[in-house]
Amino acid sequence: MFTDTRRFVWSGLVSILVVAAPAVSAPQAVAAKPSMETLQAIQEAFVEVAERVKPSVVNINTTQKARPPRRPQIEPSPRGPLRDFFGEDFFERFFREGPRRDLERRSLGSGVIIDQQGFILTNNHVTERADEIQVTLSDKRTFKAKVVGSDPKTDLAVIRIEKATGLVPAQLGDSDRIRIGEWAIAIGNPFGLAQTVTVGVISATGRSNVGITAYEDFIQTDASINPGNSGGPLLNVRGEVIGVNTAIVAAGQGIGFAIPINMAKGIKDMLIAQGRVIRGWLGVQIQSLTEDLAAQFGVKPNEGALIASVLKDGPAETGGLKSGDVILEVDGAKVTGVSQLQRLVAAAPPGKQVHLKVRREGRDLSLTLAVGEMPAEEPVAAAAPGEQGAGRYGFKVQDLTPELREQFGLREADGVVVSELDPQGPAAQTGLRPGDVILEVGRQKVRNSKEFAAAVRRAGERGLLLRVWRDGGSQFVVVHPEKG
Repeated sequence: MFTDTRRFVWSGLVSILVVAAPAVSAPQAVAAKPSMETLQAIQEAFVEVAERVKPSVVNINTTQKARPPRRPQIEPSPRGPLRDFFGEDFFERFFREGPRRDLERRSLGSGVIIDQQGFILTNNHVTERADEIQVTLSDKRTFKAKVVGSDPKTDLAVIRIEKATGLVPAQLGDSDRIRIGEWAIAIGNPFGLAQTVTVGVISATGRSNVGITAYEDFIQTDASINPGNSGGPLLNVRGEVIGVNTAIVAAGQGIGFAIPINMAKGIKDMLIAQGRVIRGWLGVQIQSLTEDLAAQFGVKPNEGALIASVLKDGPAETGGLKSGDVILEVDGAKVTGVSQLQRLVAAAPPGKQVHLKVRREGRDLSLTLAVGEMPAEEPVAAAAPGEQGAGRYGFKVQDLTPELREQFGLREADGVVVSELDPQGPAAQTGLRPGDVILEVGRQKVRNSKEFAAAVRRAGERGLLLRVWRDGGSQFVVVHPEKG
């Protein structure tokens, strides 16, 4: 845009540079004040983005109808004394069902036009359970919209308006190229205030474990995002959509989250083509590597994701993966945690052969397996004879009775159950619970309380690496002995 590189450079972020001057030592350096021309250029950049993109941003109003519960009908005896005393009309007026009025719940949101055929990208929570959806364009025209498809796992949805002419699709950018500190511009419908523009910076990228959606890789920004902004675009200074505004931290200020547009591109394409999202699936339950777990498995805390259990007859079992394996790479991409592994696998089309680098018992292996299709609902994750204690760890276990085995869905040779737990002891602090079934100690299976006691003695002072069965799946925990 400008050729005088001594004064300012445009590269996604409008960077103000110090005017070229003779070199001076650090103590003598004085920051040059930006000129009025420079400030005017920055201002014009924001104005241009707002003018260019606002026609692509829509306001979404949804209505959900809720009917009050039906009153139970009461039929007094026709010959009873109450009917004679109060008369026929009393029972008709107070006990027979009269006309019921529908209650309406309305909500506001935003969206961004993605093509001239009327497809609009927004959040799933904006349109979820809506009976009616009305879209208002920047020129005040209104249209009824229908949901094309939605994906609760990423909180994305595509809706469509028909017979709308002159639509202005937004230009989609590349969210993989954004950098922390770049300008960020949000446009939306906060609190019903249409076409509101706010400005901030990219505060962080790759935010996960926020607890908003199943698949998280959020862009964090301090550009103001308020109720009603949901589904609207987050933009760079070139006017390209880099994210879909989704959530805020209610307890904080300047903390908003947007779904990266690169994630949204694949989702919206599938929603438009088939009305749903098809994801890859390994058939494993995975967990994050704490420092203790990482030390036990010979990896770093941010190196890989731990397989807690392998589902029977799933792609992972067929491909040779085992509980206790740490997945380090998927098709050459390094795995740095649970969220990243989930995204890498989910993005693989069912049937694709993926190459995994796995650490198993201190050795690195290469495995190749065919990704399956994720099911609609994928799995996520009194003292009896034979009780044994692990006093320094703050819990006791007992043998599993046939009734407990049936209740937990376990085989005859599986584990011992936690029967008592010191609420202040090391095991409780680690997250162990009464009723947990311990399947392994130190990577060795235990079938009864005697084998468990022997395994605890062998562990010495190293701490117990336990594989625990809970809620239909297993996970690893490390419990250190109490000092003293």
